[in-house]
Amino acid sequence: MGQRALFARLGDARFVPFCPLVSPIDRGFLSVLLSALATGPQQLLKEYLENWLEQVYRPTVRPNTYKQFRSIVHHHLIPAFGHIAVQKLKAERIQAYYAQKLKEGLSPRSVAVIHAVLHSALENAVKWGLVSRNAAKLVTRPRIERYEGQTLTGDQAMKLLEVAKGSRIEALLLLALTTGMRKGELLALRWDDMDLEKGVLYVQRTVSRIPGRGYMESEPKTKSSRRRIVLPGVAIEVLKEHCSNQEKARVKAGEKWNDGGIVFANNYGGFLRPDTVLDAFRQLLKEAGLPPMRFHDLRHSAATILFVAGVNPKVIQELLGHSTISITLEVYSHVLPSMRQEAAVKWMRYLRSCEVRGQRAVLFPVGHHQANPMSLSCKRNH
Repeated sequence: MGQRALFARLGDARFVPFCPLVSPIDRGFLSVLLSALATGPQQLLKEYLENWLEQVYRPTVRPNTYKQFRSIVHHHLIPAFGHIAVQKLKAERIQAYYAQKLKEGLSPRSVAVIHAVLHSALENAVKWGLVSRNAAKLVTRPRIERYEGQTLTGDQAMKLLEVAKGSRIEALLLLALTTGMRKGELLALRWDDMDLEKGVLYVQRTVSRIPGRGYMESEPKTKSSRRRIVLPGVAIEVLKEHCSNQEKARVKAGEKWNDGGIVFANNYGGFLRPDTVLDAFRQLLKEAGLPPMRFHDLRHSAATILFVAGVNPKVIQELLGHSTISITLEVYSHVLPSMRQEAAVKWMRYLRSCEVRGQRAVLFPVGHHQANPMSLSCKRNH
């Protein structure tokens, strides 16, 4: 390699650690030096993070994910590091910030999310040649325990539905508990997505509310999230009653009504605010004497109740819209020990019944059948 080529390669900070003509001590010095100089005009993290968020990140993710990252950038990263040049952000400073947030009472999970956003942003800075290495990679993120979620038992779910009867979100809660649909999927439902006569529902979209931008509809979370759900009879009846009540609200609103066909609409036919749903949900939990929980935990409750009832995991996977059955089994692994115990008891009973009849037990009994007791669907008659 000629002298000119060598210095050209040294100008690329990524080459320095592997250059055989540079001593280990000099390599470290050159890496730091070139990291500071390789980028030309220095850019403050505030400007860089905003550019990265809008130009790189936003076009590639779902609205809810963008909303979460935007909140972290503006409420955490910019206040903490916005005044620092991208090239001068050090791992020590990042680590000290994480320690400070933990000391202030922020949960390890929240700090880990902040870390994920910063890591992603700085990884792009490396790609753009703004820095030679990602400082967030040199930081130890806090250890987090896996969140299992708060789930309702079958009896608790019935208690909640009993308290919710006649409330504004009765039908919404019933569908959440019998179908495991996500909140965004429920709020995006239109009457044209359902056929009440056939008892089926089609999940085709989701909706999010983005501050400053309003409601954003998008494709479901994954390809498998676009799914067909069979409705239980009780859901069909409640939806018919909900449709009748909505017709009364439409007449009352008159010309102010937005006829978009939204199932769970506000007083004027538009999207129901997520915070309105959460406020009503929390109040109903309190009235039912149930522990506080996230709305998303209704999805976990639906799956757990079905697992305990012995429903085939493949049916539950399709109901929830998971891309693979392994995801379903992993998420609800906490339910499996009790199912294994139940299976052992059932096998013992089967073997004993065979002994009583003087028959030889077969390993796989014939005539296996699984039914799905909970599913969803609906269509409005205009």
